[in-house]
Amino acid sequence: MQKERILIVDDSEMNRSILADMLNDEFECEEAEDGERALGILRTSAGKFSLVLLDIVMPKKDGFDVLAEMNRTGLIEDLPVIMVSAETASAQIERAYELGATDFIMRPFDASIVHRRVVNTIFLYAKQRKLVGIIESQIAEKERSSSMMVDILSHIVEFRNGESGQHILHVRTITDFLLRALIRKTDRYLLTEAEISVIGMASALHDIGKIGIDDKILNKPGKLTDEEFAAMKQHSLIGANMLESLAEHREDPLVKCAYEICRWHHERWDGRGYPDGLKGDEIPISAQIVALADVYDALTSERVYKPPFSPEQAKEMILTGKCGAFNPLLLECLSDEFDRIREMLSKNVSEKAAKREIRNFADAAIHAKGASASERTLKLLDYERMKFNFYAELTEEIQFEYNVPEDFLKMSSWGAKKLGIPQELFHPATNPKLSEQLGENWFSGLGAFLKKMSPARPEFRRECMLAVGGEHRWYDVIMRSIWTDDASPSIESVIGKLVDVHDTHVAMSELKEKSIRDPLTGLLNREGTGEELIRKFEKFPEKKYAVAVFDVDSFKSANDVYGHLFGDKVLCEVSERLVHSTRVHDLCARIGGDEFLIVFEYDADIHPIIARVFRSLCGPVGEFDLTVSMGVVEMTEKGQDFTELFRRADLALYAAKNGGKASYRFYDESLEEE
Repeated sequence: MQKERILIVDDSEMNRSILADMLNDEFECEEAEDGERALGILRTSAGKFSLVLLDIVMPKKDGFDVLAEMNRTGLIEDLPVIMVSAETASAQIERAYELGATDFIMRPFDASIVHRRVVNTIFLYAKQRKLVGIIESQIAEKERSSSMMVDILSHIVEFRNGESGQHILHVRTITDFLLRALIRKTDRYLLTEAEISVIGMASALHDIGKIGIDDKILNKPGKLTDEEFAAMKQHSLIGANMLESLAEHREDPLVKCAYEICRWHHERWDGRGYPDGLKGDEIPISAQIVALADVYDALTSERVYKPPFSPEQAKEMILTGKCGAFNPLLLECLSDEFDRIREMLSKNVSEKAAKREIRNFADAAIHAKGASASERTLKLLDYERMKFNFYAELTEEIQFEYNVPEDFLKMSSWGAKKLGIPQELFHPATNPKLSEQLGENWFSGLGAFLKKMSPARPEFRRECMLAVGGEHRWYDVIMRSIWTDDASPSIESVIGKLVDVHDTHVAMSELKEKSIRDPLTGLLNREGTGEELIRKFEKFPEKKYAVAVFDVDSFKSANDVYGHLFGDKVLCEVSERLVHSTRVHDLCARIGGDEFLIVFEYDADIHPIIARVFRSLCGPVGEFDLTVSMGVVEMTEKGQDFTELFRRADLALYAAKNGGKASYRFYDESLEEE
């Protein structure tokens, strides 16, 4: 079983040696002689360690400097630190805790105390990660159940109405595209990410009132009479009244939003809709967007009373006013997103059904009551086998399964055909030709990967060169281990994939791209931002630019309360909101920890752009109330040094945080004096 790794940081070799001797039997210890060396190790290999033992008084960078840097880069969020010092002043201890230290050990060392605190800290962090996983699973199940109930209810209406089973899905998809296009285009509608999510879910209930309409009217193949149409129009009020009667849930955001959509999604911009004759922005934006999505999908779908129009015909009919008047801004959004909407709605329905079946199978396997650990593992493996075969065909990735006890490798059928090798491969001892097919070091390379895995770190990836079909090619190897339920060290199976990088030149290009990208969010990192800025400034010297730096308020508390997996989810959510709210010519980067950077290109006034982006970043993520603090600086001179711009933006950021967080501030010279 792989030992947990500890980094011991102390300028005294004697102190390092004593601590290592106390811990070597149970842990694998690595040493650093000063803070600078420790940070160098952590920047490249932080994921290898379970704990840092950190001295305070050291040359170059002391313990507080190391803690501050770990805070700035976000390392402190995932890696516990125990301070080690002979300093007993309460101010020193208090400062260590303020900077994120988990515990404090005094010199001279007591072996039993050192051992117990180290074990307790590692155990508590592991326990917290497991607990967070359980809680996240429960929350996800609750959210899935809520969404499922909305889907069931809306599909009941669909089946009565004789509409396509995809209508609800299509309306939700179009609604989401239009909402995101709208917040990128204008600051008129203040929509948070949470509100966007609620509108998307509530859109599924837009026609729920049709449950109260006679089937003969709903499914009449010909044109409705005036009396029949008057009866049909009542569905908007019927749906709204149904929701309003839910006294216990009336104030719930989903119910309130669904009420707006049910009642007013047939209102029109010029006031000629029904039931209330609202016009313009008297109509809630949620109802405006769902109305447009509903009309588009109705035009492009077959109905009992008409054949489907093509997407291009539907777009033309809407833009020319043949289906009633819509918000001009929304019509622009439809034009902007038309190609993406058309592509998304044309995806194979059977693919969605297969994915849903796989997800249901996984849920049944994972939550099977009374299953023993081995039975549960077998079910999970069956699920993974089904999943990787399915996705290999869809994504054209070379996927494989490696069974450790049997030393047996099974390629996906697509992967085996692509590589020109048998689908089932055994260790070279039983298959001498294997070394010719995959290279002599393939199985030994797998073993090296496996030694780096643990239940807490089940995924590993690296680039390697393999001999395939008589020639050496670069591959990105991505592997994920499946462990028994009690986290025993015997790995039952490894599911992975090989992504062909074609040749050495392409491989180096891929590696270069990875080196300038943040692996968690996919945004540019600090190095990548610098390179892109040089290109941008050289290519468009006449443009105006502004630099914004922001970080997540109370991010450490989110990690402490909900766990580090949730912290990663928050960072990914911030990244997604950032991409959706900025323009294609803006640069977005994660420059460390929970700190992000945006470089805006603009022509007139930057202030409304900053206000819109700032609003889009704030809004709850699960139980966490996500807010950010932001500092902004405008480039006042052509060729202005980016390092200086970043310093000024950083200064404005800290002024915003000192002013109470959840705000943004522009740089001015008065900040230099604060």
